[in-house]
Amino acid sequence: MIKVVFWSQTGNTEAMADAVVEGIQAAGGEGKAISVSDISAADLAGESVFALGCPAMGDEVLDEGEMEPFVEELLPSVSGKKIALFGSYDWGDGEWMRTWEGRMKEAGAVLVAEPVICNLTPDEEGLANCKALGEALAKA
Repeated sequence: MIKVVFWSQTGNTEAMADAVVEGIQAAGGEGKAISVSDISAADLAGESVFALGCPAMGDEVLDEGEMEPFVEELLPSVSGKKIALFGSYDWGDGEWMRTWEGRMKEAGAVLVAEPVICNLTPDEEGLANCKALGEALAKA
């Protein structure tokens, strides 16, 4: 079971998480979207393949209430793990995702594909990109 852990304020990133799960299932895998409030970093630390999703918040940062503390706690255990990152944003150019990607790679995680970012509500192309991300996870 590939866990797709996300934080979503308006539902945009949750819709992306659901599309990632659809992609996992389309590729023959099992996936489950899980809100970050329903899982601990320790629960995810033992997984070898997973996805993380969070929108850009404030000054292009991860949600500081739940997702940032979760990622901080998870970082020491991601070396060698195959992961995918995704999220939505309102303004800016994706700096938060580039920063997040860099942190995960620096900690030794292996990204299975380029992160997927969508401006506000994901459109058909954005959802298709999320499904492709899920397929890449399932094949990892």
